[in-house]
Amino acid sequence: MTSEPTPQTPGGTAAGAPIPATASETVPNSPVPGSAVPDGSGMANNQLQMVHRLPKAPLVDRIAHLTAAATGRRVIHLGFADAGFRDMQARSDSWLHEHLDRASSSLVGIDIEDEGVELARSRGYEAYQANACRVEELEALAIEPADLIIAGEVIEHLEDPGAFLRALSVLIKPGGELIVTTPNSHGLINIAATLVNREINHPDHLVMYTWRTLTTLLERTGWTVSNSATYVAAVKETDADTPAEKAMVIGAKLALAVERGLSRLGANFAADGLIIHATRTN
Repeated sequence: MTSEPTPQTPGGTAAGAPIPATASETVPNSPVPGSAVPDGSGMANNQLQMVHRLPKAPLVDRIAHLTAAATGRRVIHLGFADAGFRDMQARSDSWLHEHLDRASSSLVGIDIEDEGVELARSRGYEAYQANACRVEELEALAIEPADLIIAGEVIEHLEDPGAFLRALSVLIKPGGELIVTTPNSHGLINIAATLVNREINHPDHLVMYTWRTLTTLLERTGWTVSNSATYVAAVKETDADTPAEKAMVIGAKLALAVERGLSRLGANFAADGLIIHATRTN
């Protein structure tokens, strides 16, 4: 999925570089990730500790942002096959793996789906089938570690995201970087959908993250969050036939347009996508 705003790269302030932030950036006296909320400080104080200041996170074009991060680097792309969306991605030139291949110095794809891996191999890509939540499967691949790991729209599908994030340590070089992208549970489009008793979610999604929950999970599994950005997705082409279906498509497009407008006014986390950069803590 891509968004319409002018592409912005991870580096270079003129292009709107992501602003460093960590999960422990909260209101005064809030606990660091993993610590318990202190007892005996009064109900009001405990409630304030649940309020977290969000960082500045520029609105970017997802594909342009990730491609810029991959430029000249060895990249491992997890969940690259885009099961269920290959035809749509081909029509719109929005298959991320293809864009990464053009920019990176070398590219490896890892996916749990056999069919997608075999198709990529038939097209000349280096690709492997493995369950990335299992460190022993990743170790068995015996592939050269990467400068950059990209996990694009993967983590929300996983039953054990903590095991996944820990396992990635065997795939990354010292000083390397991980970029995770995922839908934002607090994006405006889903909030708007609740007003008409709807939820917009892929049927295979198990978890929806906020900036706070995702960065806390990263830090608890051995990663140090460095930068954040947001993106607005495009509405996928559908065969909407009924008036209700057509109305939903129009409503989604309007909500995404409002997200872009709010982001330009500084409410970046109204956008429906999160991008988090992190490095290994140890």
